[in-house]
Amino acid sequence: MKFVSTLLALCGSAAAFAPSSQVARSSVRLNAEAKEKVPLSGAAPWMNGTPFVGEPFWDKITTEWGSAETGTFVRAAELKHGRSAMIATVGFAFQKLGINFGAISPHEYLSVTQDVKFADLAAMKPFDAFLAIPPEGLTQIFAVIAAIEIYELTHRDGAIVEGERVAPGLKAGGLTGDLGWNPLKINVTDRRRLVELQNGRAAMVAILAWVSADSIPGSFPLWLPWN
Repeated sequence: MKFVSTLLALCGSAAAFAPSSQVARSSVRLNAEAKEKVPLSGAAPWMNGTPFVGEPFWDKITTEWGSAETGTFVRAAELKHGRSAMIATVGFAFQKLGINFGAISPHEYLSVTQDVKFADLAAMKPFDAFLAIPPEGLTQIFAVIAAIEIYELTHRDGAIVEGERVAPGLKAGGLTGDLGWNPLKINVTDRRRLVELQNGRAAMVAILAWVSADSIPGSFPLWLPWN
């Protein structure tokens, strides 16, 4: 026991006299080996080649706060929000420009039981029209979204996964935003993925600006075609 105690004391003394820079370099090297930098795909640098504005946060998410699988989940969330925003901008613009179901549908009512007409919704602002949708309609919207989410959770490469205790989408890195649905057989290249990311980012900013401008007059200083 005395021999072990003496050996530990000698080791501690040797470490105390080791150069601090050497200890720091060893610590940095070990941390780098444990957490490698995850590449930030789809980055859109500012002018003059400065780093992407979100890169420091991306590095923290994928190294300090999480892992590469965390980055996969965050990217999937960004894709889904971008796709939703792109649909929202199209719907918002159509409503403001008068292109709606009231003009093209042979039916007069959105809901006969709730006495909600397409013409009534067309006269409202887009956000107010959304709030005027009856609960049954909102339930249908939620059901479609839930079905898509459950599909991604339970499917891999277009086929349902059976015989596993944990759904593929609940595993680390299981959610990617790729549903495997490509009826037009489009060749999905890296450039197309980048374009989708950047269009989604632009749409997220646009829909926030448009809703703000519609709710608070003068809050959006740029010209809009329906103003």
